[in-house]
Amino acid sequence: MVPRIAKKLVLKSNRLLYKAKLMRLNEGLDYHDMKGQVDPVITVDEYASKMGEDSDYVTLTFKTNSKLAAEDLVAWLEIGYDFVLDASVSDGELQPGKWLVFVEMKRRSNVPEKIINILDDLKTLTDLSLKDYTVRVDEEDHDADADILKQVIVLSPNQYKAEVEKEEELNEMRHRAGLDTKKIYTVDEEIRKLMDIAKI
Repeated sequence: MVPRIAKKLVLKSNRLLYKAKLMRLNEGLDYHDMKGQVDPVITVDEYASKMGEDSDYVTLTFKTNSKLAAEDLVAWLEIGYDFVLDASVSDGELQPGKWLVFVEMKRRSNVPEKIINILDDLKTLTDLSLKDYTVRVDEEDHDADADILKQVIVLSPNQYKAEVEKEEELNEMRHRAGLDTKKIYTVDEEIRKLMDIAKI
């Protein structure tokens, strides 16, 4: 009997903590506070994961028009979504006045729905609707639609590993034929350590 009561108390405590976090967040951001601050093009898996193997994590990248907007977006994402494992602002400007926000989540079959959920919720801050967004995957632009994203995003770690191996074989053939090779985003342990030190 005690474990069930303890479990209920923990659940209630977690809900209250979550509501408190949302209240703090709502105190800082108002309706359309980020209007004109977030670029409507987001990228998927353009950058390597800093949390672990790329096969295990999907990375999203947003571009903002100020560091303050980037920091607000990071706070909003980390507090508002339990599936966002990490969100961070780029250490420096991409170009004058442009900052990147990196978001990481587990590579799972429900990632497209999670992306759409984030973009749909962002409407309250940015005034951008789903039809305004473009999702760039492998340098190709797609509509912000879960069904489309399911077809173009690698959704399982095993599938990701298989596609990387396939691409490595194709790159070897391209190299032999004198063609340009396609960049594969794999990061060895030494580079990962340098990235961690540089916080990228």
